[in-house]
Amino acid sequence: MNLTKRAIAELIGTFWLVLGGCGSAVLAAGIPELGLGYLGVSFAFGLTVLTMAYAIGHISGCHLNPAVSIGLAAGGRFKAAELPHYIIAQVIGAILAALLIQCIASGAEGYAGGLASNGFGEHSPHGYSLYAGFVIEVVMTAMFLFVIMGATDKRAPAGLSPLAIGLMLTLIHMISIPVTNTSVNPAVLGQHF
Repeated sequence: MNLTKRAIAELIGTFWLVLGGCGSAVLAAGIPELGLGYLGVSFAFGLTVLTMAYAIGHISGCHLNPAVSIGLAAGGRFKAAELPHYIIAQVIGAILAALLIQCIASGAEGYAGGLASNGFGEHSPHGYSLYAGFVIEVVMTAMFLFVIMGATDKRAPAGLSPLAIGLMLTLIHMISIPVTNTSVNPAVLGQHF
C-alpha cells in the first residue's frame, strides 16, 4: 500500500484518538454528577485506539503515536525511512482534533479559552512533581510499547491485538491521569509539559 495512503490513515486515526480521548476529557469529564471522570476518560482513550485498530490497522498499522512508530522502527517492525511521513501525519491529525475540540468547547457559556492541561505541578491533577511526571510518562510509554510489540507479534493470537492494545491504553490512563493527565504520545505532548 502506498505511503501517502498510510500516512492519511495515520492522520485520521490520530485525529480520532485526540478527538475521542482529549475531547471526552474536555467536553464530558467534569460535568457534576454526570461527567465521565477519570474512568470514563480512560475508557475513551482505549476505545478510540481499539476502534481505529480495526478500522485502519490493515492500512497503516494504526500507530497513532510517534513513540509507537519510533518503537516499532527500533524493533525492526517498521521502516525508519517512513518515520517522517507518519510523525507529520500524526501531529497534523492531533492539531486538527485539538482545533475542533477548542471550537466546540468555545460554544459553552463560561468558556475561559483553555483546554485540559497536562503536566506537573499546577498542571498535574494532584500536584505531582516534574520528576514524578517524567517517570510515569516514560514507564507508561515503555509498557505500552512492550504490549504493542507482544500483541502484534506473528505468534500472538490472531485478531486480538487491537483489544489488548486498547485495554492497555485504558489501564495506562487509569494509572497516570492523576499524575500528569497522561500523554504517552508526543503528537499531543506540546500542551502537556
